[in-house]
Amino acid sequence: MTELSTPAATPPTVYRGLLTKWSWRELWQGQLWPVAVALTLIIACVFALSALVMRVEGVMVDQGRSMIAADRVFRSANPLPPTLLERAEQQGLQTSVQTRFGTMAFSDEAMQLVSVKSVDSAFPLRGALSLQSANGVRHQVQPGELWLAARLFDLLKVKEGDTLAIGDAELVISGTIMEEPELSFNPFSQMPAVLIHADDLAQTGAIQPGSRVQYRAYFKGEDAQLAALQQATTLAAGDRWLSETTQGRTGDILEKARQYLSLTLILVIMMATATLVLTCLHYVSTRRETVAMMKSLGASRRWLWLWLSRQLVMLFTLAALAGGAIGSGLEYLLRLPLGAILPDALPSVGLMPWGVSVLVALLVALPAMGIALWQLVEAPAIAVMQPQVDVPLNPERYLLLLFPVLAALWWFGDNGLMWVTLAGLFILMGVLGLLGVLVVAVLKRFRWGAAMQLALSRISRSPLATGAQLAALTSSLMLLTVIWLLRSDLLSDWQQTLPADAPNVFALNIAPEQQADYLAALDAQNIMRSEGYPVIRGRITHVNDDALLTMSASSATDTPNASATASESDAETGSETPVRDESLRRELNFTWRESLPEHNTVIAGEWGAAGGVSVESGIADRLGIELGDKLAFTVNSQDFTATVTSLRDVEWRNMRPNFYFIFTPDVMAHLPATWLVSFRIEAGQEGLINQLGRDFPTVSLLDLRTMATRIQGIMQQISLSLSVLAGLGVVSGLLLVMTLLRLSMAQRKLEIKLYRTLGASRQRITATVWGEYGIMALIAGIMAAIGAESVVAALVKWGFELPVTAHPWVWVGVPVLALLLVVIIIRSMLQQLLLPLQR
Repeated sequence: MTELSTPAATPPTVYRGLLTKWSWRELWQGQLWPVAVALTLIIACVFALSALVMRVEGVMVDQGRSMIAADRVFRSANPLPPTLLERAEQQGLQTSVQTRFGTMAFSDEAMQLVSVKSVDSAFPLRGALSLQSANGVRHQVQPGELWLAARLFDLLKVKEGDTLAIGDAELVISGTIMEEPELSFNPFSQMPAVLIHADDLAQTGAIQPGSRVQYRAYFKGEDAQLAALQQATTLAAGDRWLSETTQGRTGDILEKARQYLSLTLILVIMMATATLVLTCLHYVSTRRETVAMMKSLGASRRWLWLWLSRQLVMLFTLAALAGGAIGSGLEYLLRLPLGAILPDALPSVGLMPWGVSVLVALLVALPAMGIALWQLVEAPAIAVMQPQVDVPLNPERYLLLLFPVLAALWWFGDNGLMWVTLAGLFILMGVLGLLGVLVVAVLKRFRWGAAMQLALSRISRSPLATGAQLAALTSSLMLLTVIWLLRSDLLSDWQQTLPADAPNVFALNIAPEQQADYLAALDAQNIMRSEGYPVIRGRITHVNDDALLTMSASSATDTPNASATASESDAETGSETPVRDESLRRELNFTWRESLPEHNTVIAGEWGAAGGVSVESGIADRLGIELGDKLAFTVNSQDFTATVTSLRDVEWRNMRPNFYFIFTPDVMAHLPATWLVSFRIEAGQEGLINQLGRDFPTVSLLDLRTMATRIQGIMQQISLSLSVLAGLGVVSGLLLVMTLLRLSMAQRKLEIKLYRTLGASRQRITATVWGEYGIMALIAGIMAAIGAESVVAALVKWGFELPVTAHPWVWVGVPVLALLLVVIIIRSMLQQLLLPLQR
């Protein structure tokens, strides 16, 4: 038998034209168009997601960097090394310098402790600095100018144009600081702010040997240049680099948002790839006899690959163009709900999303399509007469899996969260498939009606195929549920982090004799406040007579409520010298109470035993502290001990007074202490801050209203972004489920004809189909709920480091969703499948 080849009388161009027309016809009239749709779906989804992720991440990074006024900040307790600025200029980075210190400001009628920031004319490199004067709004500080925080005008009884003494310098007040880009929880920097120019710093004479001063250098430029500068800088004691991810509360939010964005993109790619695999397998099953017939007419493997490759090139080209266009439109639609919070000038993404989407589609298509088509080309010619003949297994084709695997190795690198997630998902898919087969086997042991018995028989006929179908259906339902649950848990955590009624002002250094009057003044104005807390600053020195390393950095300071995350604690120390724990670098805030704070939870031991101390669980783990240990402390050179009676979980980010160590009153009540209270100032109550400052001039007020508003704005922005991305992920999952069900239904066509030939009625066949898919949907929905809860619990606990919460609605919602999808698919296809049965 001769092979199909180019006839001698037929010119090659004519032959290629005929082959091209045949390929086009096969693409549109054959069964290859579902593959094209699946490939287009991958490109469109990856394009839209990657473009939106790049834009949203760019906005989040910009917001985070605006919070530190630059792309990178070098902070030190020592004067800035000249080589640092020289190296930055050589690399083409924009720079700005700042000197920050506390001092007294004197007017003719009053005095006030202030935080002075000496900046140059380039400050800020990021974010907005708004300075209001009678001449309008300014955005940079010029030599000879003095700008005050709004509440200083009342505290110092001054107005614009008056003279104010800062150290030895007398400067004319230029106007009001309306908005600053830099915000932090450092009480030293949260004193009322004063801005002067760097040229006027020397004449203040405020910086003397032993003065508490902080120096900062700000840099703006390309990330690679910034990383090189940071790598080339040797840190001394008191030095630290700051970025948008090290700023405690906002850094934590940004990092978790990035993790979720990346995870959502991976899960969407997985679901779209599964759709492509299913459609490819379906195409192979429909074209097996065609290829066998072509082989019987003499077609060689080379000719078949040429025939298929033309179709694949056409298919991929169309999918790349259509997917890019659809993805661009989809990304625009996804941005519409975010229009109110996204900036007008969004970060440009260029052609990167299209290139990424095409590359991802190519990498997943190589094994997804290549393995299936390899199997198709290997179909023997005898399959024309014996369609069920087995194709010899060729292990070489599975080498195509190396392409996406190697790409994943390069892409994920050492991202442990991604690798653990992927490994867990694949293991869980296998387990769920096996469980599904076992459940069907158990159900088959019971007595059912004829239709249900036939449905169970059909499901269990091929355990491998049944397991694969159940695993695919379960996994798709599980993945879309995981995407939505993670989004819900993240938003819930952020809402608890900064609820709408969170305190936004702290009153510090309240003298014991002022405490009752201060609380009464707040209560008279119906201000929502916390209880009063006595505060003493001290150090932990020993655990069970074992001395702890205690290092004091010159820039060390604790937050007023000790409510710092690990990164915030690091940020306050200003040192990179390794110690056992950052809490050992500085004095901590101690307090005593008879009752447990309502926002703390005891997780071990009992509260309130005499001579005891309750320890926050995080610092207990880091320092190896356990129940029953004897701890030694020092306060103002006075040593004392306490026994650990309980361990507490503390939410450090809720802007409430929180402490590492809370003692029983008998341990510390005899020591002199000042008091702390937090409260919330609502819109329209701004005057109360100034009134409190006048009535209690020795009390320090930490006003976090601007910070809270900015953080809430960022959280709103990220929350909406995650909701939109989660919605797209769920839609991708639903498309996968519907594709799976439609292909599975299409495969029933021959079986339905056989049932009819054997005498089965239309009603019996209809009942069997409903029973089969109803059972599969119910089993898949229940197992998907189990799998989703397990995956989310693992990701939340070890990946995002959040408290694990149950989601009762999943146990009902996911099975109902699976049944609803089955109803939609069966109702749309059953009538067509039963056409041969109509009389």
